[in-house]
Amino acid sequence: MKKFLLAIFAMLCVAGASAQDWSVGGRLGSGFQAVGTYAYNGSDYFEARFGAAWLGGVSADFTVLHNWQICTMDWTPSAGRWFFDAGVGLNVGGAQGYAYVGVAGMARLGIKFNDAPVSLSVDYTPVVGPSISYGGGHSSAAFRGLGFANFGITCTYNF
Repeated sequence: MKKFLLAIFAMLCVAGASAQDWSVGGRLGSGFQAVGTYAYNGSDYFEARFGAAWLGGVSADFTVLHNWQICTMDWTPSAGRWFFDAGVGLNVGGAQGYAYVGVAGMARLGIKFNDAPVSLSVDYTPVVGPSISYGGGHSSAAFRGLGFANFGITCTYNF
């Protein structure tokens, strides 16, 4: 029994040590999205967002981004480390009778606080792609103009 508990404790320690690269939180902008990130290389990380967008009606919205940390700034050394990130990815979503897909870009300015495992940032995530309306015996496709109105504030808890 002692060996079993020791093995469980060792696995939890290893999992806790590798969890340093994850963060979860929320983004408020053109909708509300749950955000999860995974840093796999010192300055590179993946970000996934899922939630509801309310531009042009309420719709489900999913975005996956590959981001790079462009630079860090030491503007407020006692408060935290400022960062500027950029990335590219894919955005899909839709509601009843409406769907969209597009290429997403991202530019973010934020701060990772020293005394708390929290990051706060503002970002711009434009999406370029088509939207498709269907149902009722007809369908139409158009450029998704509302994809450019995607500013947001993100707060994440860093493990």
